[in-house]
This record gives sequence, structure tokens and C-alpha cells, in this order.
Amino acid sequence: MADKQGLAARRIAVGLIEGVIKERRAMDEAFGGELEARDRAFALALTSATLRHRGQLEAAIGAFLAKPLPKSSGSTASILLTAAAQLLVLNTPAHAAIDMAVTLAREDKNATHFSGLINAVLRKVGQGGKPAFDGALAANTPAWLMQRWTHAYGKAAARAIAAAHMVEPALDLSVKADAAMWAERLGGVVLPGASVRLQDARRIEDLPGFSEGAWWVQDAAAAIPARLLGDVRGKRVLDLCAAPGGKTAQLAAAGASVVAVDDSLQRLQRLQENLRRLKLPAETRLSDVFDLTVDEQFDAVLLDAPCSATGTIRRHPDLPWLKTEKQIGELARLQARMLRHAMGLVKSGGTLVYCVCSLEPEEGPAHFETEIDGFARVPVTPDEIAGQEDFISGWGDLRILPAMRIGGEAGLDGFFAARLRKA
Repeated sequence: MADKQGLAARRIAVGLIEGVIKERRAMDEAFGGELEARDRAFALALTSATLRHRGQLEAAIGAFLAKPLPKSSGSTASILLTAAAQLLVLNTPAHAAIDMAVTLAREDKNATHFSGLINAVLRKVGQGGKPAFDGALAANTPAWLMQRWTHAYGKAAARAIAAAHMVEPALDLSVKADAAMWAERLGGVVLPGASVRLQDARRIEDLPGFSEGAWWVQDAAAAIPARLLGDVRGKRVLDLCAAPGGKTAQLAAAGASVVAVDDSLQRLQRLQENLRRLKLPAETRLSDVFDLTVDEQFDAVLLDAPCSATGTIRRHPDLPWLKTEKQIGELARLQARMLRHAMGLVKSGGTLVYCVCSLEPEEGPAHFETEIDGFARVPVTPDEIAGQEDFISGWGDLRILPAMRIGGEAGLDGFFAARLRKA
């Protein structure tokens, strides 16, 4: 018997929520299955909405649960969460959301006994869950993360960061040339720094310019660190931890001779596919940063170090529920080792840019609190970043927070970048 329309997408969404919450699997890694484009888009939208508003949804559901669900309840909690997201976030008709939820419960031998409870709770959530939902906005951010951001940036900024994560992000593109023309063709706007922003979500493969390689997807904030290397025409540039290749593409398009390095074969293959589509040249190498051997030093090195990625939560709402505070310390130690190794790959007089898409001080400015032998810190200037003075920290580093605006447009990934020059 064929599935009801929309059931397959909801089934996938429940599975993704189970993977994130119970198994700590990243959403993009867990997504699979053959779905039509419409169902796939709905599954991802539903999963994102559920994770983005998880705290509020749990509060709304909890208001009508007499006691916590037992561990033996299977996927009941995830079914409730995704159905509540349909009712309170996506404005799905109640009969459709509730009927599908009950159907999914009956497919799970551990949840089928709770199908009646699911029906009853969701009816109450649909009718009277909004007050509890609206009153639990702060619960969408794990307390340990909010405490860290409050300590680092102050209470008001921390709340603004958390609020920015509640907004579905726009689609930013980096273009090879003529940003104004592509903004007009795609119905977007040109941001300071020449990124093109599209507000309405569309399948990127269907957009003009995709097949001919005129542009690539890259958040406007993520496009800034590579620019801090300055004029790279004719220079030999090393891009470490390069996949999926947005910064490699920037450097190659700017005329650099790029060596792009990544330690994941799958990610490196994706980078190579992107470069082929963009018709941009770069040498690619599969290597761990520490195992990288080169016969010469480079004019410039860009190290986009692995990090907690807390600056990208608005694009990856599963992150707060996957990361732990312990991981931040572990990553900071790895970054420090990578930074030291990368320094040895820079020519005398050459430039090193270190960057992370993290909001955590240990992963950014803490690495530069003391002088680094043989290197001088080179502050970022407003004219290098299209006049965005608020993106520059007191130390002269790049520090972008998700609540900041660019050219009047709200919404950016959080980023840190520091620039060093070898004596």
C-alpha cells in the first residue's frame, strides 16, 4: 500500500531527529533515502524547524504530558517534536500533522502503544500550546552555550546571537565577476564585499549560472578571510583544511596558484567537483596537515581550522545538540598545533591567515594573546572589508557575530580571523 502524501518526508524527519538527539549524528550526515524533490525539501525544513525550536517545542509538549516519557517509548518523543513543529512553527493543518504522527507511531513497535497519547497531546498542543511555546524562547539554546556567550560578549549580545539563530538564513553566493549583473538575474542584492544574497530558498542547481560555473554558495562572512591575504595574483597560496572549496575558489578566481589540502577523501572529491563546475584550476592534495610535506614554502597560507562551528548554528540547527564544552577545549589544542605547523610553511615576508567559524574565544583570539616568535600581527582595516568597522575587534582581528548586519542586511555566520606576517 502506498504511503500517504507527505508521510515519507515526515518519516525521514523523525529519523533525523532521532539521530541528532539520541545518537549525536549530524543532520547532513544522517540524511538519506530516495525522496522526490518536494518531499526532500519538506523533510529538511521540518527537521531544521524542529531543532531550531527544540526548547520551545519541548515546553509546549511538556505542558500537556502528565509525566515524562519512559525510555522504552521508542520514537515517541521525536514524533511529538516534529508534529508540534508542524503545528506551532510551520502552520500545517492540525488534522494532517496529527494523523501523520499517529501513523508513524503505529509503524514503531515501541511507540505504537503511545499512539493514543500522541493524538491527545498534539490536539492540546494545537489548541493551547502557543503560550508555553512563546514563553520558552531561551530554551532553544543550551544553557552552557548561553553562559559562554554571555561571558564573552555580554548578556545583550548573547541574547542577540541566540535570536539570530532562530531566523532561517538567506542564500549567499560568491561570483566570479559582475556581482551586480548576477544579483539582477537571480533577484538578489549585492552585499558589501560583492557577495550576492538571495532571500527566497530555491534549489541551487536550477538557478541561472550554476551549470556554467558562474558562482558558488558561500556565506558572506565566510568569504572575508581569504580576502585578508590581499592581492594574490601570481602568488603560490596554500589552503589548509580546504574542502568544500569556497575559499579555494576565491583564491583561484583571484589569480593565485593554489594548493588545496584536506584530510577527507570524500570532502576533497567534493572540492574537486566544485572546481570542475567552476572551471577554476587548483592543485589538490589528500593529506593531514601534520603529514603535509612540501618542497617549498608559500607566499601565503590560509588555515581554516576545524572548530566547534558555533558560528554556523543558524545554518546547522543540529549543532547545539551535538557539541559539548569538552570538545571546545580539545579542538583548541588541535588548532594551536595546526597553527604552529602552518607557520613553518610560510615564506619570509609571507602572510598567514588563521580563521574559524566559531564564536568561542578559546578557538580564536586566545591563540594570539601572546607574541608569536618570527611573526607580527597585522590588523584588519575597514577598507579591506568594505567599511564594516564593527567586524574588527579591539585587537584588530576579524570578529563577526551572527546578529551583526552587512550593508543593512541581517544574518551572517559567526567568524574569527587573525592575520600574521612572517618577519
